[in-house]
Amino acid sequence: MTRRHLVPFATALLTWALAHNSVAAGEARKITKEVLAQWSVAEAEADSVLLAVSELVTNAVEHARPPLNFGLSRDLDTPRVHIEVSDGGPATTDGDWTVGCTPDEHGRGLKIVEHLTAAHGDREEPGRAVHWADVTSAL
Repeated sequence: MTRRHLVPFATALLTWALAHNSVAAGEARKITKEVLAQWSVAEAEADSVLLAVSELVTNAVEHARPPLNFGLSRDLDTPRVHIEVSDGGPATTDGDWTVGCTPDEHGRGLKIVEHLTAAHGDREEPGRAVHWADVTSAL
């Protein structure tokens, strides 16, 4: 389900290029944890942001083509963190993890993102797909 942004974001989107492989989600979580600490987001409240980041990056690795980019921004007026993950669009085949597991071991990522976020969705841009989520947390 695609939902619209609830508010505009006041900070510029900070972006990072990630390797399109199985370590990308861990690297994105590490970056996110550091940025949320700089933004003074309490560790307990940061959990939702970290999990949403992990799910969106994992989906890009498993179901999309490279390149893989990741971004964060925050709204200075409300307790909202914005996540963006862009990729090269849908892959013709699923990634190694998805192919190697049973159907009941995957397929919950977007449901988790739906539960954790105030809004989420995707958009197509020339040469890439962008998946985004807005997570409310205590800033």
